[in-house]
Amino acid sequence: MILLLAVAAGLLAGLARAGIKKKPYREPELSWLWLVILAVAPQLLAFHISATAGWFSDRWASAILVASQLALLGFVWVNRRLTGMKILGLGLVLNLLVISLNNGLMPLTPQTAGALFPELPASTWVTGLRPGRSKNIILPLSETRLAFLSDTILLPAWFPWTRALSAGDLLIALGIFWLLAVEAPLDPVPDQAGNEPSHQS
Repeated sequence: MILLLAVAAGLLAGLARAGIKKKPYREPELSWLWLVILAVAPQLLAFHISATAGWFSDRWASAILVASQLALLGFVWVNRRLTGMKILGLGLVLNLLVISLNNGLMPLTPQTAGALFPELPASTWVTGLRPGRSKNIILPLSETRLAFLSDTILLPAWFPWTRALSAGDLLIALGIFWLLAVEAPLDPVPDQAGNEPSHQS
């Protein structure tokens, strides 16, 4: 998943920045982290864990996806002082917008689906189909609202995970990277009196 790559790249860049400045690396201080767990857990059950994904109808899956996006936006709003969160939030808004206008799932054209799975016949991609237990819905370009915000960005064939991304996905990844690489505080943690610990040579 590209978000995992964003986390890994952000951490590596943040650690490198801390090493150059010879200061300890600390993750950004975020409020209401529990809201992220509340938002992500239903998505894991509905889309990513094969043992549980079958429990959810397409209608429930779409409702979970929209509700999850709203919960994540709540988390972003609480932490909106951070530039990375603003970037991430913009990505979430774009994804939520296109998902909400297209039956609660992320549109994927038959042409894009065919490029992702060239071994399958074109007849596989029926309009309105939700492929497997994915977050996508097959819709022709002419029937897709705000098609330019849907999963139209194809990554190279050698990429090991999800290869069709939206503009919102890229902004979310950029926001995560920015948070970990640029906005992670490098100053020592103050003591209870608000004083920074002294450094002994």
